[in-house]
Amino acid sequence: MCTAISFSAGDRYFGRTLDYECTYGERAVFVPRNFPFAFREAGELKRHRAIYGTAHLAGNYPLFYEAANEDGLALAGLNFPGYARYLPPKEGKINLAPYEFTLHLLGSCRDLKEARALLEKVNLAALPFGENYPLSPLHYLLSDGTGSLVIEPREEGLCIFENLAGALTNSPPFDYHLLRLADHMQVTSRLAENRFSEHLPLAPYSRGMGGIGLPGDLSSVSRFVRVVFTKENARFTGKEEEDVGQFFHILGAVEQVDGCAQVEHGYEKTVYTSCYNCDKLHYYYTTYTNRRITEIDWSGADREGRELVSYPFLEEEDIRRQNG
Repeated sequence: MCTAISFSAGDRYFGRTLDYECTYGERAVFVPRNFPFAFREAGELKRHRAIYGTAHLAGNYPLFYEAANEDGLALAGLNFPGYARYLPPKEGKINLAPYEFTLHLLGSCRDLKEARALLEKVNLAALPFGENYPLSPLHYLLSDGTGSLVIEPREEGLCIFENLAGALTNSPPFDYHLLRLADHMQVTSRLAENRFSEHLPLAPYSRGMGGIGLPGDLSSVSRFVRVVFTKENARFTGKEEEDVGQFFHILGAVEQVDGCAQVEHGYEKTVYTSCYNCDKLHYYYTTYTNRRITEIDWSGADREGRELVSYPFLEEEDIRRQNG
């Protein structure tokens, strides 16, 4: 399971946690404008916008978990089991396999306006990458400087939602998550007040009691409520290093600790957390075993190149020791 967020704090930030029981050798990947993409049903993009993000490399093909393009449009795919539906290819549509969606959308579109127009023509088709790569049931958070959308492939086709919350987790569908936010309207970051009774002299016995009722479990619905509350109340300075640190603190409110959420083949954990400064093409990440924030500055990368550039994640714990 995963959590993704997007917001502006001077610069615009986007990123996610990837929560899973194992790793697939994720890497930070940069795709220059002239790296050719051949799509199964949708022709070829010989030239496109430069893209950078987190991917598994299958040979020389980037299977992106999330990414942003050089114009600041960003897309994250999150697990959507039980609800995602990929349809057969349709005549008259741009038929894209799910693994092609990020590359085509971010390679073709400058912003949400252009993406909306393209999405009206797209059919996400049931086309797996290969025999050893089954279809992943996904829905998506798409963001730029003007706002965010949620994209969900369902039986009726692509469902598009405005996302004022700027966040996404996993199943169930996004409209249910929005409805559940209303269950927590009473939660506040302010000092707790006695609204229980005018006749009882009740007073707070602890700081933070305005947050009583904020869900603390690891379910997708609870993580959605918690990350939206945390993001909406977090404070920012407009200084990149401080706001990047705050970004990781926000997603730290929903990270998964190994051993706390059992799944069929082990225990889920936050494999990595990513943060994008979409205005400056700065990419940051931490991993479960390396909590120090690592930055990759893609702003100076050769955007006119034809070859992928990638870096493996630094997985070994990196502890700064202050004394000898």
